[in-house]
Amino acid sequence: MNPTARLRTALPPGTQAVAAGTVVLGAASYLHLAVAGHSLSTRDMAGVSVLWTIVMSVGIGLFFPIEQELTRIVAARAVRGEGAGPVLRRAALLTGGVLAAVLGLMAAAARPLAGLLFHGDRALLAALGTAFAAMACCYLTRGVLAGLGRFGAYGTQLGLDGALRILLALGCAVAGPHSALAFSLILTAAPLLALLATLPLTVRAARPGPPLGWPELLGGLGLLVCSTLLAQWIVSAAVVSVQLLEPGAVDLITALLSALVLARVPIFVFGALQASLLSGLAAAAAQGRYAAFTALLRKAALAVGLLSLALGLPAVVLGPWLVRLLFAAPPVLTRPDFLWLALGTLCYLLAMVLGQGLIVLHRHRVQLACWALGTAVLLAVTLLPGPLGTRVCLAYAAGTTSTVAGMAAGLLRRPGAAVRAEGATRTLDAV
Repeated sequence: MNPTARLRTALPPGTQAVAAGTVVLGAASYLHLAVAGHSLSTRDMAGVSVLWTIVMSVGIGLFFPIEQELTRIVAARAVRGEGAGPVLRRAALLTGGVLAAVLGLMAAAARPLAGLLFHGDRALLAALGTAFAAMACCYLTRGVLAGLGRFGAYGTQLGLDGALRILLALGCAVAGPHSALAFSLILTAAPLLALLATLPLTVRAARPGPPLGWPELLGGLGLLVCSTLLAQWIVSAAVVSVQLLEPGAVDLITALLSALVLARVPIFVFGALQASLLSGLAAAAAQGRYAAFTALLRKAALAVGLLSLALGLPAVVLGPWLVRLLFAAPPVLTRPDFLWLALGTLCYLLAMVLGQGLIVLHRHRVQLACWALGTAVLLAVTLLPGPLGTRVCLAYAAGTTSTVAGMAAGLLRRPGAAVRAEGATRTLDAV
């Protein structure tokens, strides 16, 4: 069987429906940064780089866990024939509370945060806050859609978000202001407009059902938020580390973001797999089907391995040339740097797959411990002597390798018993 056919059969149900939207959104992320890189000065592009990195790390770390928990809970309810309306309402209250707390902290510390991250530009800090708000709303609705298996609507939201980012970025380049703020606000406008287009379907799909208690929603959410924040820190630490350790190294900051975006192509593609993977694992656990659970994990690991091989090798060979061509990035990174980034992405994706299994098995503490281990390794390598650019790339690879090794060990601890217990619990609840 050729690699393409093997990858197609390895993907869980619903993946292809999300894939088109993911491709558009992934391409939009590249085009957005590419147009900004060719339109802005190096200093302004460094500001956009830091903002984009924080949105894709802290923002995802705070709000993506809500999507994951919603997907798990709604998928289990769907197996029992229960509606998701109460889940959506309770999760909306939670999401609003988290967002209010984040925005309040940002407002209280506006001056030092703007000075630390954006050279004192508070407008960029405000744009960061609005991007957080848009992301919170999108992840809330996507969790319900994924749990219900409405992957067509899920993919539509992703695709519209990506298409709008492309149009807005080109508009800024051709007719709009060539400012860091204009390119940053795209991260707010595009997802919100895409959300409005799919919101009616989401509300209609969330049928009435039994009430949801706070313990069921919050049981593992705090641990999951911590795990996701650490995971996103690991995958995005290179840019922020340079900003904190050498804030004047704007060439390295801009080049690192471009290199990370290129090396993370498989992560964007993984978005098409992740929603359907978690939904499938949750359904298998709710039904007590251990063989299906482990088979789905193996297929997902195979899929990300093939993706990383197919997309990582070109990034290593052509990376230094591509980031200059596509993003107008300064030529400060070498092929060995891209190799470490590619290896880090492979291990990061494997950790994401194994982490989905740990979530469904309610092993949130194990997952958190593994990401904490990876973060500690990353920080240790970052603080070693040597060129800063090489250190942060090597730290990414070392941190993700440690994480996936710990998760593999955690999943070997009698996963079948956990799946059977989950299935028995769901059966008793249904009775």
